[in-house]
Amino acid sequence: METISILSRWLHVATGILWIGLLYFFNFVNIPFAGTMDADTKKRVVPELLPRALFWFRWAAAFTWVTGVLLVILVFYHGGLMFDDGVQPWTAGSFIMLAVALLAFFVYDILAKSPLGKNAKAFGVIGFVLIGVVIYLFIHFGNFSYRAYVIHTGAMFGTIMAANVWMRIWPSQKKIITAVKEGTAPDPAVVALAGMRSRHNTYLSVPLFWTMINYHTTTTFAVNSWLYLLAVILIGWIVVNLVYRQSAKVKGF
Repeated sequence: METISILSRWLHVATGILWIGLLYFFNFVNIPFAGTMDADTKKRVVPELLPRALFWFRWAAAFTWVTGVLLVILVFYHGGLMFDDGVQPWTAGSFIMLAVALLAFFVYDILAKSPLGKNAKAFGVIGFVLIGVVIYLFIHFGNFSYRAYVIHTGAMFGTIMAANVWMRIWPSQKKIITAVKEGTAPDPAVVALAGMRSRHNTYLSVPLFWTMINYHTTTTFAVNSWLYLLAVILIGWIVVNLVYRQSAKVKGF
């Protein structure tokens, strides 16, 4: 079990670096660059570049998610870290909150497709409130320990992100790449969908990193830590917004 855990951590981190690295390349490098290309250049570059990048992007997302789930099973469910006393049995509330963490994508997807999804600020505010409610319920309804609710918040973010990659971004990008290759204009709705979900993933990625490293910071953040976690999520979103602004200003030679 220890060997499986070590190998899973190694693969989880390696594929996670590949996944999020490409996510940042798309959002902070490729999108500003794409705006400088004319139609003929796009027709040559896009069908050659994006399928290669998206291959590694989507499979890295899949392996990161699978190894992440395996680690949660090994460390928390098998390792007895779900509850503070280590022996508390699972309750109905615990199972319900586990389902929330794994199925939150479908609620997110409905909201993102609604008129609310077209208003980025309103969507962010509603999303932040819902995240706060889920974290509160992890603690007071699911009875999760500090480490457990932090990592399950990250698992919720990671699941939403991986589902976005496979169910929304990749299908949309296939249509966009095909249209560019054929010299036709991509459907604006498809372009908007791919761009929006990629931005959402970028915003979720920075708080996700916190939940991964925060496993080791119980002494500092164990008291009122759910408030710290919400603060970190908000700070992470602000940082991503600042990077987006800066990426638009970086120019080529």
